[in-house]
Amino acid sequence: MATSPHSQADPAVAEPAAGATPAFSPLYQQIKELILQSLQSGEWKPGEAIPSEMDLAARFRVSQGTVRKAIDELAADNLVIRRQGKGTFVATHAEQHVRYRFLKLMPDSGDRDSEGPAQRAVLDCKRVRASAEVARALALRTGDPVIQVRRVLSFGGVPTILEDLWLPGNAFKGLTAEQAAGYQGPTYAMFELEFGVRMVRAEEKIRAVLPDPQQAAALKVSQQMPLLSVERIAYTYNDVPMELRRGLYRTDTHHYRNDLN
Repeated sequence: MATSPHSQADPAVAEPAAGATPAFSPLYQQIKELILQSLQSGEWKPGEAIPSEMDLAARFRVSQGTVRKAIDELAADNLVIRRQGKGTFVATHAEQHVRYRFLKLMPDSGDRDSEGPAQRAVLDCKRVRASAEVARALALRTGDPVIQVRRVLSFGGVPTILEDLWLPGNAFKGLTAEQAAGYQGPTYAMFELEFGVRMVRAEEKIRAVLPDPQQAAALKVSQQMPLLSVERIAYTYNDVPMELRRGLYRTDTHHYRNDLN
């Protein structure tokens, strides 16, 4: 990273290694990375306030405007939330307005609140060895331990989503079917609270498929009903993959909606 332009070197910015070509970046980007490091290390937990812009400016020996610009980008990335008159807080999936950030399936009525929260039925939760495909998605080695969860999400008593999840075994050690089914809030909020893992972004691939007999039975549909297959890899800070999720969505009363900005 480049050094601070102040007369006294910024202690938070590392000097490049001897012989290395320095990778220059704007100072606010360097401060953003330092704040990200604190988020990743758990210095500030989801839902907690981070220090004020003035305190962070003093900590990193930069201007308050530089800190503000760094926080602007973190807020745009949904990593922190500004609250007028209260400060800036680490974003959390427990927040009401973001709890459906990663669930794009909407009822055709358009009113998600009218159908209430999803009812979760965990069909299986076990510790297994990662296949080559799962290991590749989660940046693990083939044979590394992973937690595999299969569950059905129902809305209004109608089974609507069949999901398979794979999670790194070390990060989610001890996860049980009772824990996965019993938590009343969003699953990602439970991951934050119980395992200290915050999902900050995800990539999805979508295609139309027909269910096999087992999948059709779980969703109570015929094998001729087209389903939406959604494969997601969710990442925590610094683009570390922490979940592979494959879901089959019924779309007879729901649709997939994504807002593009």
